[in-house]
Amino acid sequence: MMIWWMWLLAGFVLLLIELLTPGGFYFLFFGVGAIFVGLLAALGLAGPVWLQWLFFSVTSVLALVFFREPLREKIRSSSPTGDVDSLIGETAVALVGIDVDEIGKAELRGTSWNVRNVGTNAVVAGQRCKVERVDGLMLWIRG
Repeated sequence: MMIWWMWLLAGFVLLLIELLTPGGFYFLFFGVGAIFVGLLAALGLAGPVWLQWLFFSVTSVLALVFFREPLREKIRSSSPTGDVDSLIGETAVALVGIDVDEIGKAELRGTSWNVRNVGTNAVVAGQRCKVERVDGLMLWIRG
């Protein structure tokens, strides 16, 4: 017979595994199922072991089917998009002098960026520059 605290322990271990693995949201629901069965067993409502395993399986799979995608969408929609392409056309301020086709530093939206001067003239420190292109973490600017 599975003791109630074993179900709770298994549930918390599964929740810990969910925290340590990249966001697939699989172990979460099995952990919730185990904790649910552990609480039922602690209250004396879980019945024999075969019924506990049935409760665990049904609860976990139903939670997975009905709550995984909405949870993933919620997490996806609440995280910042990180759309650096929206930086194109913005104005950056050169932090150092940058010769033509050289790399330097510029500030944009309060953050220091690596920039490449793709203009025809050198850029001096403090000069405003237009962002022409974004390539990874490098901004291509024109003075």
